Amino acid sequence: MTNVLWFNELGMNDVAQVGGKNASLGEMVSNLSGAGVSVPRGFATTADAYRSFLAHDGLVDRIRAAVETLDVADVAELARVGAAVRNWIETQELPADLEADIRSAYQELVETDPQPDAVSWAVRSSATAEDLPDASFAGQQETFLNISGIDNILAAVRSVFASLYNDRAIAYRVHHGFDHHDVALSVGVQRMVRSDIGASGVMFTIDTESGFDDAVFITSSYGLGEAVVQGAVNPDEFYVYKPALRANRPAILKRAVGEKAIKMVYTDAKEAGASTVFTDVDVDERGQFSITDAEVEDLARQALIIQDHYGRPMDIEWGRDGLDGKLYILQARPETVVSRVDGNVTRRFVLERQSDVISTGRAIGQKIGAGEVSVLTSIDQMASFRAGDVLVADMTDPDWEPIMKLASAIVTNRGGRTCHAAIIARELGIPAVVGTGDATAQLTPGQPVTVSCAEGDTGFVYDGLLPFEEVITRLDDMPEAPTKIMMNVGTPDQAFSFSKIPNRGVGLARLEFIINRQIGIHPRALLELDTLDADLQEEINERIGAYASPREYFVKRVAEGISMIGAAFAPEKVIVRLSDFKSNEYANLVGGELYEPHEENPMLGYRGASRYISEDFRACFDMECEAIRYVRDEMGLTNIEIMVPFVRTLGEAAAVTELLAANGLRRGENGLRVIMMCELPSNAVLADEFLEYFDGFSIGSNDMTQLTLGLDRDSGLVAATFDERDPAVRKMLTMAIEACRRAGKYVGICGQGPSDHPDLADWLVEQGIESMSLNPDTVVDTWLRLAQLETAVK
Repeated sequence: MTNVLWFNELGMNDVAQVGGKNASLGEMVSNLSGAGVSVPRGFATTADAYRSFLAHDGLVDRIRAAVETLDVADVAELARVGAAVRNWIETQELPADLEADIRSAYQELVETDPQPDAVSWAVRSSATAEDLPDASFAGQQETFLNISGIDNILAAVRSVFASLYNDRAIAYRVHHGFDHHDVALSVGVQRMVRSDIGASGVMFTIDTESGFDDAVFITSSYGLGEAVVQGAVNPDEFYVYKPALRANRPAILKRAVGEKAIKMVYTDAKEAGASTVFTDVDVDERGQFSITDAEVEDLARQALIIQDHYGRPMDIEWGRDGLDGKLYILQARPETVVSRVDGNVTRRFVLERQSDVISTGRAIGQKIGAGEVSVLTSIDQMASFRAGDVLVADMTDPDWEPIMKLASAIVTNRGGRTCHAAIIARELGIPAVVGTGDATAQLTPGQPVTVSCAEGDTGFVYDGLLPFEEVITRLDDMPEAPTKIMMNVGTPDQAFSFSKIPNRGVGLARLEFIINRQIGIHPRALLELDTLDADLQEEINERIGAYASPREYFVKRVAEGISMIGAAFAPEKVIVRLSDFKSNEYANLVGGELYEPHEENPMLGYRGASRYISEDFRACFDMECEAIRYVRDEMGLTNIEIMVPFVRTLGEAAAVTELLAANGLRRGENGLRVIMMCELPSNAVLADEFLEYFDGFSIGSNDMTQLTLGLDRDSGLVAATFDERDPAVRKMLTMAIEACRRAGKYVGICGQGPSDHPDLADWLVEQGIESMSLNPDTVVDTWLRLAQLETAVK
């Protein structure tokens, strides 16, 4: 019988002997080391060794008698039996041959290490049913970090063996139909990466929420990775675009600074249970990214190599060594939740109304749940939890799993999108809001709440039980529509999810939404930061601290927002409308009141093309252009096109297109189209002339209707007159559409009119509109109705 195998002797065919985790480590060491994947060396005990251990003194028979009649729904009895079994295992001696083999392998590891006097080891669990494509054990068994000395290693091995009978592991096997005695445990002993003085985290080769598979999602925090996995810390987050990475282009789609308030580091002790401790992160470091852009892309490259080798989406743990500065892969397992979702079906949860927001955090699961709050501060309180309650806790670990499956939703103070609570919530198919910071303080036991994860990256806990619905669409049943149905996308956070809805691209991505959400600061305040008063400088510096300069903050953050949308819908066109803030809206940004005029009617004032070409705004506009140019020319997302709003005159048309060209955004270069938003009567009356400066029109029916009929739709006195179907408005739309068709140029509409008025949509199709860009919640219904109309006509 073989008790110990080295990682370089193992592969995925050895799961039955060393479990999924150790088999995967061996697979990577044996096959991917030469391809650029770095895995620390080590060895694994075998399943045969584990079974030999249990066979001593009738231990396996005692365990069988204890667990086979156990009702895992009885939380108190589960805890009692689990504790007894673990104690039996931890107090039993290892067989002499197994102990000798572990001693010999450990001695060889230490003696051949470059730092034999300083090195320490991770002692990891690897169950023989773990990390399989149809099962996720999500940290159920124990891992011990920073262990050294053979006696401590041997004790840790027994503790790992015992963890196969943790309460959550017993319950999981029962719920998923695994026989307790068919699952064995292998122990991996692996060289520690000094991430305690570096950084670590988790990455997925698929978006864990939407299933978008062209991005690598990476989390990172200071210190040992257990802090991220446990949910003890809110980490930094990054998205990396795979096609750009494969083309050796800049590939980071999104960066988000996490709070990173604490980190797990080494102690002087080297025995299991005492070798690590949490400590506070310096305040100055919290506002910085824990890894560099180059490291983000290096990690993503390793993730792609691993994904390509395994041929499926992967869940990977990594660490950066603070001594040698290198990045190492510590674990890799199949992603087991979102990759198994039926790709031919989209499910969207829609909240029918909102109420007061009690708490917010990171949204997990894109669903909505509701129930009464149950605030638990300890697993000792689990017996009080009722099925259907909303579980509220500081954080969760695998010991909480027996009640997590009973919850209608989960809310935690701490944790990011790869923490334990997030992983289990996805697996169970329930919504979770993690990293709120205040849930246990803001929510009270018995309080009815609705937990919404269906509104983008931010999850909301609303007061009361609110109505919601689930909308299911079968993508393989979508008929052909008589015109292109595009989508209006306001927030980059939802782009991956929205891209799953049937679409022909994005007809309107509003840059002002991106600036408001991603920046929140007036661009001139960033450019003139040194001239501001001390308090305002301090407020802005707190926001931009992770970036090299105020300008870089603006350009990179805007580029992130644009590229998220562009990547989500590629290769379909994404028309980005340049910022169309009105002066009162710009004034609401941080520092905005210093730079914006007071206007009686901002809708007709300093906005659109006239703002871009003014000397006061020129430097701000240059930054917008720089961001777009970076996304198109450097990242390679040439599906991004530009829309210029509110162009009053032909003079403005000439000036703005010249300004774009001066900023490297010239029509026709690198396939760039520049579209004009046709929303003024002058645009329709002089449509042929305006088209000399642009590659087509996107009709803005809201402003066109207001300005044609001379009314303010926000005024209750005249709002009833607002109707895009008015003959005068239709006349304007006809003039614009016919001019584009004569010139052979693009013409679409991005207003809400076709969604609100089916007969207007029908009329637009008859007029020859090339595309309609609609809000996401109306896309499918409009698509199906127009397709039925086309069928009826034929």
